This record gives sequence, C-alpha cells and structure tokens, in this order.
Amino acid sequence: MSVLRTPLTELVGIEHPIVQTGMGWVAGPSLVSATAEAGGLGILASATMTFAELEAAIAKTKAHTNKPFGVNIRADASDAPERIDLLIRERVAVASFALAPKQELIAKLKDAGVVVIPSIGAAKHAVKVAAWGADAVIVQGGEGGGHTGPVATTLLLPSVLDAVDIPVVAAGGFFDGRGLAAALAYGAAGVAMGTRFLLTKESTVPDAVKQEYLKRQLQDTVVSLKVDGMPHRVLNTELVDRLEHSGRWRGLAAAVSNAAKFKGMTGMKWSTMVRDGLAMRKAKDLTWSQVIMAANTPMLLRAGLVEGNTRAGVLAAGQVTGIIDDLPTCKELIDRIVADAVTRIDTIATLTTDHGATPSTS
Repeated sequence: MSVLRTPLTELVGIEHPIVQTGMGWVAGPSLVSATAEAGGLGILASATMTFAELEAAIAKTKAHTNKPFGVNIRADASDAPERIDLLIRERVAVASFALAPKQELIAKLKDAGVVVIPSIGAAKHAVKVAAWGADAVIVQGGEGGGHTGPVATTLLLPSVLDAVDIPVVAAGGFFDGRGLAAALAYGAAGVAMGTRFLLTKESTVPDAVKQEYLKRQLQDTVVSLKVDGMPHRVLNTELVDRLEHSGRWRGLAAAVSNAAKFKGMTGMKWSTMVRDGLAMRKAKDLTWSQVIMAANTPMLLRAGLVEGNTRAGVLAAGQVTGIIDDLPTCKELIDRIVADAVTRIDTIATLTTDHGATPSTS
C-alpha cells in the first residue's frame, strides 16, 4: 500500500492525510475507531453528547483502537474547560474546534501534548488561531455542509495557505483520490471529509437514510437559513421546503419547542442553555432570533440521522452527496483514495520533460 507523508501525518502520527470530520449524531465510536484503524484521523463529535456520553464514547473508541483520534468540542460551551480536562486526562491525540478556542485553552492543550486543530472559514481566522498557537487548521469551502459561507474551496484554500505557515487541511467537496491529489498540489497537508464518511458501512446512520443520500443528484442540496438561522447545507427534502416557505414566527416557535426537547434529552438546565446561548451570540455575533433557532439544529438532525425520520428531520449534506454512489468500509475508502492520489501524482510527474518544461499540447 502506498503512503503519502505530509505535515499532517507527521504532526498527528497517522498513516494517511485523511480526516473524518466531527459530524453531530454521526461521528461516534464506531466510525471514529474504524477511521483510525484504517490509518486516517477520526474525530468524535461531542457537541451532541452530554459530558458523561463523551466520557463513554472516548472509552469505547479507545477499546477499539490504539491509534490516534480526535474530539471536536464547542469552544463556546459552558463546560468546554471540563471537556478539555477530559481530553487531557484520557490522552486524546487531537482537539478539534468548530469555533476558535480561547488562547489560554489552546495553551493548556498544547502544554499537555494535545494537537489543536480549529476549523476556520476565512484567512483572517486562520491567522488569528495560528498566532494563538494552533498546530494546524481545517479550512472548509462553501461546498461543505457547515456554516462556512459561499466561497468555494478552490479559492478559500489558497488564500489560507498564503496567510499561515502551519499545516492546512482542506475540506468541502472532497471524496476521492483526485481531490486529495489536487489538495496536496495546492499545498494542503491533507483533506477532511464529512459526507463521504457518513456514507460508509461503519457509519451508524440508518441504512434507509444512506440510500436517500445515494439517490440524490448534485443539485439536490440547498443552503438554508431556516434550520438554525445561519447558512446550513442540507438535502432538499419536503420538510426543508416547508421550512424555507415558513414565516419567521413559526420558525421561532418550533425552535423553542426543540429547545425543550433538547433539554429533556441531555438533562441540561435552562440556566446552562441560556448561558450557552449568550456565549454563542457573542462568539458568532448572532441576533437573538438566531440564538433561539440554533436549538433546531441538534433535534432536527437527530430526527433524520439517528431516528431515520426524514419527514421530521433534516439531513446535513455537502455538495458531494450527488456524486457518491457506494457504501464502502472506512478501510476500503481510505485505501482507494490514497492509491488513486498516488497514481495521479505519479502521472503528473511524467508530464515534465527532461529539461523540466511542460510539454506542449499541440
């Protein structure tokens, strides 16, 4: 099996420069340990877990692999410091963040030997976290399923690479060896994928829901503001269509109801949820209506991705949904991506002449 050594593989101690992102309700011990065993970096999604559930998930992942893996943490969560202490105590290899963690949290993790990799959506954010001591960054373009804005990966990636000198992992629109080879050609240290790993055998998403993804076309995702008040790429389902055409007050009423459900499911206190909401409003510069609507996200995603109820839930998706047509194991996926990338890189190398010039295409 061919290998690709990059600053990411050296930094984390993994075999292949491929990251499985921390998707809420999807990136659990089964998927993360399978990714790690296949030589990639799997990241547990803790934002949809209670502290006790995160403890159990880390223990279960460690029981299935002794290779490096990471945990994604919401930097604005009220118990973020306790979760960071847990990562340090359990010697988790990587701490991943959807929002930039405070400088003192980065320092604490680094002092304990934990690699810090925030996700960012702009070059200026990469500069900030690099100055604070982040070891690497994941940069996701608009093709992805997160709150990353409309700028395509092909433009966002080089802008970040030009701005920082730490390893940069490319995300948004990647699913095969061609993408990995292209990202490395740009200067990235690897790629991160969400939807592609969601559609693997080890993903715990119900099979019927996976089939719903597989039958979609490239145009079948939509960036909606009605899920949680921020841009969110999802499959265009009947529910999403209704949300898109719903009034503002109906959306807020649904969000309040979902907040109550989320409170009951997690055991969180209202005071904790309000405190988290205040922190979210400050960190993301949100309106109060957006803060209230944020409660929609975990419950609507859970209905679709855990319960398999596509009529009552939403299905987060990158644009690559429309080009994926199979459900491999994590090992099969990673092995073929790396092999294909190596072949393509070798092919490109043959395009130069003995004098180092590119041959004509006449």
